Amino acid sequence: MNKMRPLMLALSLTAIAPAAFAQDANDTANTDAKRFAVVGGYAVQKVDSNPVDNSSMNLDGGSAATLSASWYATPNMAVELWGAADKFEQRVRTDAGKQGNIDAQPLALSAQYHFLQSNAPIRPFVGLGYYETNYSGGNNVRNDLGQHIGFENGKGAMGTVGVDFNISPSWFARADARYMHGKSDVTFDGQSSGEEAKLNPWVVGVGLGARF
Repeated sequence: MNKMRPLMLALSLTAIAPAAFAQDANDTANTDAKRFAVVGGYAVQKVDSNPVDNSSMNLDGGSAATLSASWYATPNMAVELWGAADKFEQRVRTDAGKQGNIDAQPLALSAQYHFLQSNAPIRPFVGLGYYETNYSGGNNVRNDLGQHIGFENGKGAMGTVGVDFNISPSWFARADARYMHGKSDVTFDGQSSGEEAKLNPWVVGVGLGARF
């Protein structure tokens, strides 16, 4: 429950942000001139069920702090570098019960299109890019033969949908969802097993951003 408190706090902020910005709408003419933005947030991650064929392995969802930095080539087009500031700790379960944890730390680069004018109180956006996820912590997870189970780095395409809630010309709240499509090689005792994990995680988060 404690891990969800930052997420609930940020959700409350997104609810009040549009009203606060609407009262200050006459002061937003300079938002187009601000070409950089940073966002600190908190997100939860959930991967597909039964990601490994012919295996009962499943990974529970995890949560972590996130950071992003964006450069706006125009008021509507941006390039974003996004990643987890900490690791998503995911509990591994099989038919035999809990087997340990595998941690995930994604990093992604994407192009985004932000709809409406930069001073709109509520501003949706979409993005498409490439991600790579570092997996660690599998030394405490074993298969039926007693071998340690791990994942090689995952990589692939990432799609993003989100919305910014402007608070002032310099501050905004954000809610977004990211889908990462890709596979990871499964390792036994650090060696490739020839099997693949189709994790395809969803990452849903909220955050507070500043533009300058």
